[in-house]
Amino acid sequence: MSPSPSPSARGRRLALLVVGLCWLAVLFDGLDMFVYGSVLPHMLETRALGITPGQAGDLGSYATFGMLLGALTAGTVADRVGRKKLMTACITLFSLASAICALSGSVAVFGLGRTLAGVGLGGLLPTAISMVCDYARGGRVALTIGALMTAHHAGGILSAYVAKWLVEPYGWRSAFWVCVLPLLFVPVLAKVMPESLSFLVAGGRTAEAHALAARYEVEVPAESAPKAPADRWGALLALFRGGEWLQTLLYWLASFGGLLLVYGVATWLPTLMRGEGYHLGSALTFVVLFNLGGIVGMLIAGRASDTFGAPRVSALWFALTAAGVFLLSAHLPLGVTFLVVFLTGVFLNSAQTMVYATVSIRSTPDSRATAVGWTSGMGRFGAVFGPWLGGRLLDAGHGDWGFTAFALAGVSFMVFIGIAALRSPRRPERTGSGPKLVTAC
Repeated sequence: MSPSPSPSARGRRLALLVVGLCWLAVLFDGLDMFVYGSVLPHMLETRALGITPGQAGDLGSYATFGMLLGALTAGTVADRVGRKKLMTACITLFSLASAICALSGSVAVFGLGRTLAGVGLGGLLPTAISMVCDYARGGRVALTIGALMTAHHAGGILSAYVAKWLVEPYGWRSAFWVCVLPLLFVPVLAKVMPESLSFLVAGGRTAEAHALAARYEVEVPAESAPKAPADRWGALLALFRGGEWLQTLLYWLASFGGLLLVYGVATWLPTLMRGEGYHLGSALTFVVLFNLGGIVGMLIAGRASDTFGAPRVSALWFALTAAGVFLLSAHLPLGVTFLVVFLTGVFLNSAQTMVYATVSIRSTPDSRATAVGWTSGMGRFGAVFGPWLGGRLLDAGHGDWGFTAFALAGVSFMVFIGIAALRSPRRPERTGSGPKLVTAC
């Protein structure tokens, strides 16, 4: 008979189990998020549902608006029902919403499906991050979160292949039927995933939390008293006192611009590249390269920030993003264009992460959570605006200005983050060996 695993081995297995399940959940999140942009060129060419470029932009914004609602309510709902139940509910919601899209006979019904999908998508990611933070091995929280975030871009890559393999022979609806398949993962998640230790402690189920932690040799989170509403509002008002108001607004604008670029380019990249004369297969290959760049960017962003400072890297990342997006409008050799798309994905997808890291480093400890939370919230409005902007440009016959408009946005938000960082001295308070990488989407 083989010996039973040691407690430390059981702890590692539990951490791998939780991270693995959350990684798969976020993979499905990314697939559902990016699939619309991948099938959009085909939908516009075939006039599916009678869709126009303007309506296509609106539909892209519906999903991101739903994500805004999901992200804002995820914390409150998770505190009531638990992280595990919320994750299963979010996957169920965006999977069923994809079925609505696949069955839709009008733009209105399709838009309803994308909005509901957005609610589930927006609620899943912060909940999954909370889960892996509970079970990450000591000293590896930032690394674990960074690894988790690669799943979102892996989902984007998968969406391109789903569109490439299924849309031409079977139609655009087939791609959304694939996005219903995560429903099969829900019972597995419900049966295998342990509950969040933080939720158990906050709910007074400390005996259950300690038993689970002892079984797998993980730490139980410390119990903390909740802040009074007045304290929370006071922390927000503190961001606007004295000369802090301008810095706060600049950070908010930079966050707005970061997600405007991320979701604007992600939604319209295949369509804009089709407009530049590339065939559908190449346009979808660009999606793969863009998301591969996102994975690489997430992995190098923290190290670059530790070496050169998050504010400098954030401003530089926006500048390089602007240059890359602008070059996409030029008719370069195909191999060079592939390289530009990959590098644009590296810088664009991690530029937003650098904004959060900058805010985290430049904030005082008592205001850090509020500052990062509200900066992230303002960014979500950019996620709504980006797809809408691309649709309006195409609808007005200015599709050739799409890349230029996104490039100008990148330059503007580089200036915002640069000025904000220069106005605020670096806070002396540090924990651990260096600044933590704050990862969000």
